[in-house]
Amino acid sequence: MDNKTLSTPTNLQIIYEDNHLIAINKRPGDIVQGDKTGDAPLSEVVKEYIKTKYKKPGNVYLGVTHRLDRPTSGVIVFAKTSKALPRLNKLFAEKDAKKTYWAVVKNQPPKTSDVLTHWLKRNTKQNKSYAHSKEVSESKKAILEYRLLKKLDNYFLLEIDLHTGRHHQIRAQLAAIGCTIKGDLKYGADRSNKDASIHLHARSLTFIHPVKKEKLTFMAPPPNEAIWNACL
Repeated sequence: MDNKTLSTPTNLQIIYEDNHLIAINKRPGDIVQGDKTGDAPLSEVVKEYIKTKYKKPGNVYLGVTHRLDRPTSGVIVFAKTSKALPRLNKLFAEKDAKKTYWAVVKNQPPKTSDVLTHWLKRNTKQNKSYAHSKEVSESKKAILEYRLLKKLDNYFLLEIDLHTGRHHQIRAQLAAIGCTIKGDLKYGADRSNKDASIHLHARSLTFIHPVKKEKLTFMAPPPNEAIWNACL
């Protein structure tokens, strides 16, 4: 990944912030939590932003509540208090948050809208999930709903609502119907994007605020790039 495109404490794309949570528009290439690469995760970048903005001494509290794959972009929410974290965790675990994604795919889907059901089996060595039409051992049921939003010159824009939250679910399920996401080499794209991103974007997230109990909807603009711009 080109470091120029990654989030820093000074260029964070903040969608919403209050005392309890902060919503960020994640750039492709941002890693949400630390891993074996040793790259600075987005959670640490957000901590640094909070520390500087509020002139906080010592450690800053920040809880990771859900994740997005590294090459994807879009809405991600962090908890700023120990009161909000378990409530947000519960909300995501119980699927009480509505997540909508956009995906740019090369092939037109078989239907303009459909509900896809597969059984996904994860291969941890490959960091990849395989979609099966029937249940196989150690597989998990995966359901998503898609709609064809727009026909572009060479691609198609799909809007996706997740009914389950599985590893690489959208990537694996769309690939299974012949609609590999642009740039997603792992799932069958013929070429990568220049910045190693894929054209999958967490467009919106709706849930009830864990403390204030009001309904929140966060909408994230896709990356400023020619194909995404054509989607708007």
